[in-house]
Amino acid sequence: MKVLITGADGFIGKNLQSELCSRGMEELLLCNHNTTEAEIEKFTAQCTSIVHLAGVNRPKEEREFWEGNAETTRRLIDYLKKNNNIPHIIFASSAQAELDNPYGKSKLEAERILKQYSHDTGGRVTIYRFPNVFGKWCRPDYNSVVATFCYNIAREKEICIHNADAVIQLVYIDDVINAIIRSLETSSENLYPVLQPIYEVRVGELAKMLYYFKKQNESLQIPDIGDELTKKMYSTFLSYMKEDSLKAPLSMHADTRGSFTEFIHTESTGQISINIAKPGIVKGNHWHNTKVEKFLVVKGKALIKMRNKMTGVITEHTVSGRLLEVLYIPPGYVHNIVNIGEDDLITVIWANENFDKERPDTYYEEV
Repeated sequence: MKVLITGADGFIGKNLQSELCSRGMEELLLCNHNTTEAEIEKFTAQCTSIVHLAGVNRPKEEREFWEGNAETTRRLIDYLKKNNNIPHIIFASSAQAELDNPYGKSKLEAERILKQYSHDTGGRVTIYRFPNVFGKWCRPDYNSVVATFCYNIAREKEICIHNADAVIQLVYIDDVINAIIRSLETSSENLYPVLQPIYEVRVGELAKMLYYFKKQNESLQIPDIGDELTKKMYSTFLSYMKEDSLKAPLSMHADTRGSFTEFIHTESTGQISINIAKPGIVKGNHWHNTKVEKFLVVKGKALIKMRNKMTGVITEHTVSGRLLEVLYIPPGYVHNIVNIGEDDLITVIWANENFDKERPDTYYEEV
């Protein structure tokens, strides 16, 4: 398969190139604004598929809509006819093709040209009417409110909201890329495939979400990534952070015994901490009413003791970083951990709730 990608240096084009190359498809024919007409003619003779992403959506003059969307598509079809080539064409149209505005009209005309090509030649055409696409590598201050908001908020710059209650439809870049690749690899004759999922969010709520991400990045909190839009938007927001802000110091509670450092807090699934103990040191000797923990020794050797407060039964477990094993600490068990090795003992600890110094649910008692 030889895939010609127009608009290859754009937002969707860069993501599509990256994914196709990751899947081993390296013979791509790439067109951008620097590609010559001779090169385009050559590419249209060689290609077996075309992903037509080139277009204009923020011109200086209104006529550029027509030239960049409709006429560019017409020239592409003319080259295919000249070369007697009938590839499958996948076109990135817009949801605005249904609207009465210059951009929408130019996209609708491009669709008409492609459907006429299909009628005349029998060639397959697939048209996606994308809403607002968001994700990594989208240029801010261009045509994406998500990219602009992410970029500015990550840098503590002001954002402009004209109508906080305005609802926008969004689709995530990875979902777009996967849909395009499915169309490349299948023989479906669906002219207008339905792209899912599409998310709806108010502009004010979008800004609130991104400001929340910024605030939480300055703490240990991880947002509720069980929600698909939140997960994808959080990934997008992080991709716009400045490189020098991608490292954050943690508060290490250190003493002669070692250290204890909280690493991650979550809204609904507790926290993760890192415990370091010097050789011979005993840590713990406490129990919890409700708090549940999981211990994972990743370096060193440890003896973990647990005593059931009701039965008095004591169990001992020897664990080490050489064989990773997780040990559950139920509520109502007095427990401790002893470094019985010669090096520092490093333990990853998960708890089912974030630590609350007002209600620590921790009661000190010897095993």
